[in-house]
This record gives sequence, C-alpha cells and structure tokens, in this order.
Amino acid sequence: MQITGVSQTHLSHDLGDTFEPTWIPGYPQGTHEVELFEIETDAGITGRAASPSFAGGLDYADALSFFLLGEDPHDVGRIRRKLESVRLIGPRPWHLEMALWDVIGKDAGKPVYELLGGTGDPVRAYASTAERRGPEERLSYVEDRVAEGFEAVKLRFGPDPEDDLGVARRVRREFPDLTLMVDANMGWSVRVMEDRETWSAKEALRVARELEDVGGVAWLEEPLHRTDYEGLARLRERTDVPIAGGEFNEAGELRDLVDRDCLDVLQPDAAIATGIRGATEVAAHARDHGLDFAPHTWTNGLGFAANLHVMAAVDADWCEYPLEPPAWTPENRDFLLTESIDHEDGTVAPPDGPGLGVELDRDAIEAAAD
Repeated sequence: MQITGVSQTHLSHDLGDTFEPTWIPGYPQGTHEVELFEIETDAGITGRAASPSFAGGLDYADALSFFLLGEDPHDVGRIRRKLESVRLIGPRPWHLEMALWDVIGKDAGKPVYELLGGTGDPVRAYASTAERRGPEERLSYVEDRVAEGFEAVKLRFGPDPEDDLGVARRVRREFPDLTLMVDANMGWSVRVMEDRETWSAKEALRVARELEDVGGVAWLEEPLHRTDYEGLARLRERTDVPIAGGEFNEAGELRDLVDRDCLDVLQPDAAIATGIRGATEVAAHARDHGLDFAPHTWTNGLGFAANLHVMAAVDADWCEYPLEPPAWTPENRDFLLTESIDHEDGTVAPPDGPGLGVELDRDAIEAAAD
C-alpha cells in the first residue's frame, strides 16, 4: 500500500458563544479552528488527522506531500523519522500519525486500541474546565457534573491565585468526596491579546501547600514553565500534591522530565506533542518509573479519539473530558464528526469502529471550510 495524496482543509466552526480559556489570556474565543488532513492511499483507504489551528490557518499540505507520497502508511517508524525532518523546519507534524493508524486500522478491520494491545473498556473521566470563574458559578458547574456521574473536576488557576484557591476551598466544602485537579497553565500560553504573568517557584510552592490543606487534589498541573526542570523537580520534592505536566513537551523533553524527577503525572497529547506511537512509548516509560499517564485532550474530535485509543491501549487511570458550556460542548469540540464522543456516567469508551472509529460530517466540514 502507498500514500497517493495529502490534502488539507482549514475549518473555522462558530461556537455560538464565547469563552475565555486561561491559556489564551484576554481572548474571548468564539470559533473552533482546526486543520483537517486526509491521507489517501492506492488501496482506496483514507486516513484522517486534525490539529488545532488559529484564524487564517497554516497551510503545509504540499510540504507534507513531499515527504509522504509513495510511503507505506503501515511503516509508522519510517514515516515518524520523516516527520522529524518536517519538524526541523516547519510546524509540529505529529498529528499526522493518527491518519496512519486510521488507515492501518481500517485495513485490518480493527480499532486502533486493539492493534496496540488494549481493550475497549471505559476510562474514568474528569470534567476539564477552561475558564477561571467565581465560586457560585463554578459550584453550579460542579453540581451539574456530579449529577451527570463525574467523580472528578479540574479547576483553572491564574497568575493571582487567591480567588482561585477560594473557589477550590468552596468546592471542597460542598463536595468533600470529589477528586479535584488544578491546572495553573504556567507551562505555556498563546499570546494573542496579551502576555501572561507566571508564578515564581516560591508562589508555586505556596499554592501547592494550600492545596495540601484543601485535600483530595489528584495533581497540580503545569505550575512552572514546561522546561523548568530544576524548578519542577524542587517543587515536587517539597509538596505532597502530585505535579503534572508535559502536554506540549516532545520526546526529548519528556525523557528529561522523567529522568530529572520533575513530574508525577505525564500528560503529552498525541495530537500535539507525540503522535500515537510516541504517546504509548511515553506511557510505558512513565510506568517503568512508577509515574502516572493522563494525556491532555483539549483539541478536536479526531484528536480526542486518537488520545482515547492511546488511553485504552495503556490502561490510563483518567481521561480529560473538555467541557465548558455553553461555548465548549462535546458537539462543538467534535463538530467535524457525525457523532460526538460523549461520556456515560463519567466514563468514556474509545470508538470501536475500524481505525480511529469515527466518521467525518461532510456537511459540517463544508460549512466550516474557508
């Protein structure tokens, strides 16, 4: 089998509302921007992949064609080495690997997780917020999630964390048995509207100690920059709250994070940082060192599906379930799919069809295409 074509479509989906994600400071996001890639083969099988994007997009299908045309999509290792060359001079290409596995799975008539040795068992999900909100508004959100069956919620913190700590304490008082995760988003940010202050090591430790008192906190995510290995390792030594991160860190950086004792929970996103094979290798490396693996999933329907297959393959403990209504819902996250990937009583199962197990909604794609 050979790759015969690579096409790309920039999609801009209207969310019908706006929200202000903490990782894009000062920006009211009202659209979902996606780069959709389709890899065609001489066997008549097409694999799909998608990456997050921004208004106007970034067109690099022609460059990818130069590296991919004529390659056998089953030879994932060889193509990953070629993608490393693309990475040297262009955008991160790791999302393309999900299209290879989509082809391989369709060719074999099996879902990706099965090809990787996993099962289709549901994974526990935590409801992952996007915004910093006041206590009453966030309590209402938590009440809704608990009623839906979620046993864990991730809260967002910002540069001045006092109000956010107050929210965490209030949620804990009202829901003493709820597992909490806290994402500081200090590892990276998209500086479209404004820059963002980050925590000092002293401030990160203070917040961690406060969260120790809150109790029931599964992890503190990205309290320092994603490459501050020394700071992360020192913080991890001085707090009982597990430290998580690595969602945007690529292979070499992830090895450094593990080898330098920086993290308790590794979170690389297969659609952004590692690809599917890279993610399973990171998960194995984490387990060998007694660490947990819970990947970032805040991308799009195809990216979410790819990460779910990884989680199923490595028996991950938690699945991040992005949810910040009314703007960010499963329907808006997965707008390019015929069906959204929904949770059931706070658990999520990987799609069980061949390949990634999802189908594209051509009408929605046409409506969102530039």
